[in-house]
Amino acid sequence: MLGMLVASLSQTIVGPAMPRIVAELGGLDHYNWIATAAMLVSAVAVPIVGKLSDLYGRRWFYLAGLAVFMIGSILAGMSTNFWFLVFARAVQGLGMGTLMPLSQTIIGDIIPPRQRGKYQGLMGAVFGVSSVVGPLVGGSITDSFGWRWLFYLTLPIGILAFIFIFKFLHLEHTAKSGKVDMLGMITLTPALVVGLLATTWGGTSYEWSSPVIIGMYAVAAALLVAFVIIENKVAEPLLPMHMLARPIIALSVAASFAIAVAMFGAIIYIPVYAQGVLGVSATNSGAILIPLSVAMILTSIVVGILISKLGNYKVFLVAGGIVLVIGYYLLQSMQYGDSQWHLTLAMVVIGLGLGLCMQVYTLVVQNAVPQHELGVATSAVQFFRNMGSTIGTAVLGTVMSAQMATAIQDKISALPKQELAELAKMQASGGGVESSDLESSVLDPSKLEKLPDFLADAIRSGMGDAMHDVFLTAVPFVIAALLLSLFIKQLPLRDTLHVADEPGTTTGQFAAVGGSGPLAESSVHDEEEPEIASDAPAARGAETAPSAGSAQAGSAQAGPEESAESATPAAESEPAHHQTHRADGPPQHGRHAER
Repeated sequence: MLGMLVASLSQTIVGPAMPRIVAELGGLDHYNWIATAAMLVSAVAVPIVGKLSDLYGRRWFYLAGLAVFMIGSILAGMSTNFWFLVFARAVQGLGMGTLMPLSQTIIGDIIPPRQRGKYQGLMGAVFGVSSVVGPLVGGSITDSFGWRWLFYLTLPIGILAFIFIFKFLHLEHTAKSGKVDMLGMITLTPALVVGLLATTWGGTSYEWSSPVIIGMYAVAAALLVAFVIIENKVAEPLLPMHMLARPIIALSVAASFAIAVAMFGAIIYIPVYAQGVLGVSATNSGAILIPLSVAMILTSIVVGILISKLGNYKVFLVAGGIVLVIGYYLLQSMQYGDSQWHLTLAMVVIGLGLGLCMQVYTLVVQNAVPQHELGVATSAVQFFRNMGSTIGTAVLGTVMSAQMATAIQDKISALPKQELAELAKMQASGGGVESSDLESSVLDPSKLEKLPDFLADAIRSGMGDAMHDVFLTAVPFVIAALLLSLFIKQLPLRDTLHVADEPGTTTGQFAAVGGSGPLAESSVHDEEEPEIASDAPAARGAETAPSAGSAQAGSAQAGPEESAESATPAAESEPAHHQTHRADGPPQHGRHAER
């Protein structure tokens, strides 16, 4: 959680200092690259690190991710020009792309799915805390000590996390045989970079219909097609296509993508609405999202505890989708002149919706895959979440840019004749009220204060119309997340970890945290998802216990209710005469043998 905190904090703490950084280092025309550099590298790193950690273990990759992130932080703090800062942010992005998925994957390694909900609820709360603390602390530190200290602030936390993980996290792992999917990396990496750059540049640096953007998308599509062909042929694919073909995983990652669009649409553009329409000062912009973040934090923690107690996750996915639809309905229905309480209510509802479902999709996917694919499965959720945040931010930003100038001009044109005549006189005298000046003043309170009230009202009203279109654009994504969640199957949450789902591979020899007894094997849910049998051949008819007597000990130490609950999926999917051979004795029969 500390490792994830330093990564997520770095995304939010820099926001208030961006104008100060650009003013000192230059680069106003390439302002968004400070965020884009980290985002691009992180998105590329996530699936690669996830697969490599499945092959060679998590511990050293996680430690390397922490080290790389801290090196990037030091370089960012030492930056003397704009493009060196962009490079440093890219180094930070590599660390972030390692820390984000592995933090949740390690939780999956040591905690069984039935108990995992409350831990992932806390992990989700980390994002909420960083979204509240980051902007508040960022503005204060920038004013008091300078923007460079923003990058140094996370170093003590990172060092503490590094020492603790190095000393106490020991996940035993036997490396699997097989070549690293270099062809997959060679095709996926440029495909993501080119595609994300086209999405970032489209509508800003270039028109969406320009040959540059269309050509970049064509190149990205061709590389992705090549990537899919390669993944279906190599022995150790970077992103197994058979896994994404399973309905429960395909639906979960698609819903994660849609939820990310909604989340970043709120986090990034609600402050714009508050400043441009409600007239909230830029100085207080860091506190705008506190209602949303607090609602998300508290709900995420409570949902995690309830999932662990009830063993049911689908109800929270559906409830989260419904609440998000209501929240975005409230958001897009706001008009100029509405009170700030309307915005606060919408933010609280959206925060509740995000807290109900955002982290649960990771649990769903982890519960549906065998242990040897845990890393790549968790990375798949994080990867599509990154794609959603990137594409959503770019698309909604394009809508805002396209609608803002037109909406503001329409409101000004609709002013009474007397006020239009007064505006014409001001423009004739060169009073700084040209069209371009009016559009740029919408987020600058000092400029708006110098304008006549009728003109400032027209500008804010036009901005309100533009932001209505922005929030309305995100509504289909929220509805899509709800519809996708309706079709996600409810699989029983296991009380144990997979330990020997693949011959010669282990994930640890210590007891599962929160489990009901010594670490025991758990059958994959064949009756719900029969296609997973090909993923874990050892789970059907030829399982081997990790040590003599462990299967029987697991059933003996667990209570009758827990034993029956853990064994039910396997018992229902296998005939009564099914035999499980042990390495140290004769065949075993019945439920105890299956456990």
